[in-house]
Amino acid sequence: MGIPTDRTHREASGEGNWINVRKLNPWAEMRLFCFPYSGAGSSLFAAWSRILPQAIDVCPVELPGRSTRLAEPPYRQMEPLIQAAANALLPYLNKPFALFGHSLGALIAFELSRELQERCDIQPVHLFMSGHGAPQIPDPQPPIHNLPEPEFVEKLRALNGTPDAVFEHPELRALMLPILRADFELCETYVFTSTQPLQCPVTALGGCQDPYLDRNTLQAWAAQTTKRFSMHMFPGDHFYLQTSQGALLELIARELNPHFAYQQVRHTS
Repeated sequence: MGIPTDRTHREASGEGNWINVRKLNPWAEMRLFCFPYSGAGSSLFAAWSRILPQAIDVCPVELPGRSTRLAEPPYRQMEPLIQAAANALLPYLNKPFALFGHSLGALIAFELSRELQERCDIQPVHLFMSGHGAPQIPDPQPPIHNLPEPEFVEKLRALNGTPDAVFEHPELRALMLPILRADFELCETYVFTSTQPLQCPVTALGGCQDPYLDRNTLQAWAAQTTKRFSMHMFPGDHFYLQTSQGALLELIARELNPHFAYQQVRHTS
């Protein structure tokens, strides 16, 4: 299966470009698809390709409704999103690949892995589940996606993941709140269904000071794989992947190292 150009892929899928890379690296030995948290875009992973080994082609996933896909309506239900993402990403799976997802992105990466296993009998070489408890454990937090705007904004501020500028500038607020509502609805209406465990290694990741996550809910990801499971906690809160980026990428490179010729992680100055 050949590697499509962005134009070819868009024409084939009839949708916007899901992978935010100028050009795929033809010399890479594997691809790492990265899924952001609620409200975030693919720019969250902009620095990763400069730090991780060149053997890893970092492929940030751009979900509809943000950045270059701002004109597209965001998904509000998990199943149609997973179907569309699988269709869009299949042409890129002609090399070994891994998936990383943070918070909402972890659920998307997990369900995408299950879809690929069921539909095509293919698996990522590794699955990195970050900032989200195992899907079989119900979320104890009450849903917020349908709250009136003042209460919704108050909850968003408490989560500390949305820049203050979003709330303070009317145009930015009007742009971002519908995307955030859609993403929270996507996550809060998700219903886990039991099926065959994945057949790939899974690493669960979290911040030591994350008030919405604990070791027990992270450890429970072990039930979702028949292969090796590991768990790692980093200094920081729910958004530790920004404050502990270097340590996180060191771990990702180390876990993926057996799948390509050894290269040290490239540190930025």
